[in-house]
Amino acid sequence: MNTTTSRSRRQLAAAAVLAAGAAVSGTAYAGSAQAAPAEATGATHVSAAAAAQTPAKVHTWLKTSTPALDACFPHARAKVTVKLTADEVGSDRFRIRASGLQPRTPYTVFLLEKAGPGFGAAEYIGDFTTNRWGRAYNEYNLIVEEAFAFDNETQSRTDLDSVGFWFADPADDDDCLGANSPETGFDGDASAGVQMMNSRAFKLP
Repeated sequence: MNTTTSRSRRQLAAAAVLAAGAAVSGTAYAGSAQAAPAEATGATHVSAAAAAQTPAKVHTWLKTSTPALDACFPHARAKVTVKLTADEVGSDRFRIRASGLQPRTPYTVFLLEKAGPGFGAAEYIGDFTTNRWGRAYNEYNLIVEEAFAFDNETQSRTDLDSVGFWFADPADDDDCLGANSPETGFDGDASAGVQMMNSRAFKLP
C-alpha cells in the first residue's frame, strides 16, 4: 500500500473522530489547520487567572510647585507609578522617573498629607539624583496604598496620599530662586531647599 495514501486515510479518520467529539460537546470543528477555540483549550481560564494575579497599578504626573520653578524648568516632567503589591509581598513598589530637572542634583521624596503648602504630615521615603541631562529614575519598596501617620497621644490618624519632592541641598535652588530662597526641613539633615514638584489634586489610593 502506498505510504502517503495510508497516512492521508489515518489523518482523515482522526479528523472524523475529532469532529464527532466536537458535535457531542457543541463545539464546531473546522479542520486541523485551524486552532481550536480558546474555550475548548482552557486558555480563557488561564488568561483570567493570570489577570487576577497581575498587581494593580496607579500612576500620576507631578507638576512644578510654583510659577517661578515652572519658568526656570519649563520642560520638567516627573511620573510616579505605584504597583500595589503589599497584600502579596508586604510592600508596594513606588517608581519615580523624571526629566527636565536641574542636572546632577539630589532630591528628596515624600508621601504627604497635602501636596502643597503647608504639607501637613510627611513621610520621607527616598532620594534620587539627576544625571548630567537632568534625568533620573529610582524605585522604593514601601507601604503606599495604606500609608498613614498616627499620633498615639491624640489617637489621630492622617492618610499620606499625596507626593512631592524637594531640592535636597538648600543651595541647589539658588540659581532659580536666588540666594535668599527659603530653607526647609525636608531632608535627613533637616536642611533642604524648596519643593520642586508635587502631585497637586491627585490622591494615591
